Amino acid sequence: MADNSFKDFVLDQLHTLPDLRARAMFGAHGIYAGEKFFAILDEGRLFFKTDAHSQADYTKRGMGPFTYEMKGRVMSMAYHEVPPDVLENAPELTAWAQRAIQVAAAKPKKSKPRPARG
Repeated sequence: MADNSFKDFVLDQLHTLPDLRARAMFGAHGIYAGEKFFAILDEGRLFFKTDAHSQADYTKRGMGPFTYEMKGRVMSMAYHEVPPDVLENAPELTAWAQRAIQVAAAKPKKSKPRPARG
């Protein structure tokens, strides 16, 4: 049986968001607000959807993109890891999540994976 404690913690921290749900996907979980896929939970880490503007808030705090391996190549997606101090502060985490939801809403197409920069 999988340990869902981190997923439960994140969902509890974000409980004020409407229509919040987690869905299992490829050994991780996707987090949705309504139909907007805005976050990924993977291996005890939370990643929020980013765009060119919002990713700067993550990278300036040393937080990298979500990566995975496909056909021997490391790929990245437009999701960045949430800083630990933000994760621990429910109101701040909710504000960051709302921004990620706005980014997800502005991008009706699925983001295409791209090779990670090394």
